[in-house]
Amino acid sequence: MGGESMTRTAPRSGGAGTGPVGSRTGQRLSGLAVALGIVLFLGGFGWGAVTYRPYTVPTSSMTPTIDAGDRVLAERVDGDEVRRGDVVVFKDTAWVTNAPVVKRVVAVGGDTVACCTDGKLTVNGKQIEEPYLPKGSVAEITDFPTVTVPKGRLFLLGDEREGSLDSTAHITDAAGGTVAIGAVTARVDAVVWPMDGMLKRPTGFETLGALSSPGPLRTIGVLIVAGGVLVLGGGAYGPIAKRRGGRRTEPAGAH
Repeated sequence: MGGESMTRTAPRSGGAGTGPVGSRTGQRLSGLAVALGIVLFLGGFGWGAVTYRPYTVPTSSMTPTIDAGDRVLAERVDGDEVRRGDVVVFKDTAWVTNAPVVKRVVAVGGDTVACCTDGKLTVNGKQIEEPYLPKGSVAEITDFPTVTVPKGRLFLLGDEREGSLDSTAHITDAAGGTVAIGAVTARVDAVVWPMDGMLKRPTGFETLGALSSPGPLRTIGVLIVAGGVLVLGGGAYGPIAKRRGGRRTEPAGAH
């Protein structure tokens, strides 16, 4: 009116309408996804930090299960939770001063362990299938007399039997090469570098009793991955919605 020109402006988005950064409902959902993702991601890392300890294995005595220089994650456990077949981390000053050692438990308190029958380790008179040994090798070890493991102690061997300084190397010690369960600090669950994954279950010991239950590492991994996906997905919602909104909205005065 009065010669004045009137310019129409595009209405601003409001309520549940779609604006340049998406609907309010979409923004709320993306924010919720980010918040939940952060909780899962940090919760998974926190759970892992409390439950697991990282170790670098310095020798090849556990080859091929664990090679020299491999990085492993070991679940913190008490020694009385250890079962036959477990790969454990322990400290025993009679073996190595103030350094953690990684070996496999082949016998627990009360067991009688001997080598070998038809090239296989025997525990309580039963031959043990050990698929984790290097291909083409046998369990046979020289100078390995029959040992009855005292209560509260463990008998441990390396998977690379020929070069492992394990219970057989300390068999003349006062403890007969055994290690107190209290010396165990953790049980190895997985090799994380290189990413070989979870250790295979030592099924050859099942005939002697229950094996250890797997630790929560898989669950922790799922939480961390799911949290990361939610954070990235929720964070990407705003830029994606803004780009789509920009494509749909024509600039003012366009014909």
